[in-house]
Amino acid sequence: MGDEFCCWQRFGGNLSDKSSSVEEPEVAGVGYGGSIDSSSMSSAQGSERGWQWFKDPRLDCLGFRGIFPSGAPPPLVEAGKEVAEENYLLWRLEKGVAEGPNEIPKDEAIPLEYNLAGLNAISFDKGCYVGQELVARTHHRGVIRKRVLPLKFLDDNGKEVEQKVAPKSVVVNASSGKKVGAVTTALGSRGLGLLRLEEAFKGSSALAIQGNEDVKVVAIRPKWWPAEWFLDNQERADTA
Repeated sequence: MGDEFCCWQRFGGNLSDKSSSVEEPEVAGVGYGGSIDSSSMSSAQGSERGWQWFKDPRLDCLGFRGIFPSGAPPPLVEAGKEVAEENYLLWRLEKGVAEGPNEIPKDEAIPLEYNLAGLNAISFDKGCYVGQELVARTHHRGVIRKRVLPLKFLDDNGKEVEQKVAPKSVVVNASSGKKVGAVTTALGSRGLGLLRLEEAFKGSSALAIQGNEDVKVVAIRPKWWPAEWFLDNQERADTA
């Protein structure tokens, strides 16, 4: 169906603040001339084919997503505001949100390490699902030693470097050579990496790419993270 439909994402700025509902109410009044043509209104509001904008259930800052017929801009997309898909990927990387099998490998990824508990992806009061006991026990103990983090790639002078890092590159402590984690996604000077939190934040200035130590790695703590994910809370949980 790829020739007939496209998936669109509306993101950026305070876009997500416009609505707290699942479906954005503005769509009902605009769309394809929604207030004039009833058939156009149907396609804007949604029908059995599902043509409408929905808030991304993971984070408000990810905006809205919808599937619309190919060949024309969907409702609420202003002329000249369409951007390449890489722009959204970069936005998502900067927020520290992994998605898809290339970034969250099937049969390998531990959901809590990929921050899915903070992305509306795990329920802790209903079940059952494969691995539920392990996920629930780890969650309630509150000790997650590795997490997916936004990464920034720099040279020795602190300048961002482009296209120098590939997925699966190993991140190490440049002083000790100890492995800290690995890059899962990379685009330009940004990426995502599954890193051990203690080394990522206590020695972030010493992180580098193994085999390419001229590329320094800076791990960033996303603003949307709950307070209990911060490193000091982890240490208190370990002590208790």
